[in-house]
Amino acid sequence: MKITVLGSGGWGTALALLLTDNGHDVTLWSHSARRSALLEQARENPRLPGVPLPEALHLDLVVQDETVVDVLPQIGFVHRGLEKLVETRDYNQFIYIAERICGICATGHSVGYAETVESLMGVEIPKRAEYLRVIWHELSRVHSHLLWLGLAADAFGFESMFMHCWRLRERVLDLFEKTTGGRVILSVVKVGGVVRDIDATQMAEIVSVLDGIKDDYTKIMNTLLTDTSVKNRTVDVGYISTEDARALSMVGPFARASNLPYDVRSFGKGAYGDLADFQPIVATEGDCYARVKVRCLEVLQSIEIIKELAAKMPAGDIEVAVKGAPADGAQASNVLEQPRGECYYYARGNGTKNLERMRIRTPTSQNLAGMTVALKGCDLADVNMIILTIDPCISCTER
Repeated sequence: MKITVLGSGGWGTALALLLTDNGHDVTLWSHSARRSALLEQARENPRLPGVPLPEALHLDLVVQDETVVDVLPQIGFVHRGLEKLVETRDYNQFIYIAERICGICATGHSVGYAETVESLMGVEIPKRAEYLRVIWHELSRVHSHLLWLGLAADAFGFESMFMHCWRLRERVLDLFEKTTGGRVILSVVKVGGVVRDIDATQMAEIVSVLDGIKDDYTKIMNTLLTDTSVKNRTVDVGYISTEDARALSMVGPFARASNLPYDVRSFGKGAYGDLADFQPIVATEGDCYARVKVRCLEVLQSIEIIKELAAKMPAGDIEVAVKGAPADGAQASNVLEQPRGECYYYARGNGTKNLERMRIRTPTSQNLAGMTVALKGCDLADVNMIILTIDPCISCTER
């Protein structure tokens, strides 16, 4: 066993000798000399320089003076065992559990799960249902990025910008409420389609509201991206190269900010295939500023996607009847671009309405390795800022 004893004088030296005699590998750190020390940054004790983290993320940081030398993520504190529930809930009931993996990503999880089961059972949904799913999913991306931008602005010290971002986010939540009845958990997606339609009047209102959001948001975005204090805290901070992003299998805006143009939406699945021209938003700098810029621009991109699909909305049914159960041994997988990146879904049937296995790999699971690399070598005061620009979701990760 490796043991570190902090303090070289008196009891520290005696304890180190005792442990060494008992066969332990002991490292003795001195209080007086320049040394490394282990510092726990946890949600329950967030008083590091900067701001408290909005997620229940626990990191062990090895620091030397004010420089982070190593990072050890500790996960599992909010594990809820949701995937296990497929054994006691049928494939129709489980979609409501999938939505609750994460509130911010709820719509994406319901769409990803439904698409996986539909693939498992060979179900093809109506084109209109595909369009409606993408519209709600892209609205969720706007809502997620606005929530994140508000928190980031608050971390920079822009309290008024925080309020403005969340004021715009409220307009998106109002659209959710008018079209689905919910504001965060929508419960509008089902295996076989969707349970609600959006009529022409509501669609016109969505486009009108998004145009208003776009005008206000553009002013906020330009203010943030051109501010000197923001650049001082983000430029050349938390750098990840393109090669590292690829080697570490990073996904989402985190990867695209390092010039890795991977976006599941570019596969053209469902309604995304009917877009005139979709190109992932990338940046080449690979630092915190690049990650902020990519997410900021993705809000405008999502607004344009919704407006294009609203103009192309096909007529027809919004669902098909799904009967029976997945075949015994049948398997299916699916990928979906969540606000934080690629989310992978896997399902296996057993001949009953209860799936034998449901497995979800979330974007933050993929990005934890990249986060540790981005943090190594940074100043202690920059830790929270780097994590905020990566935007980890621990609720998704631990399920």
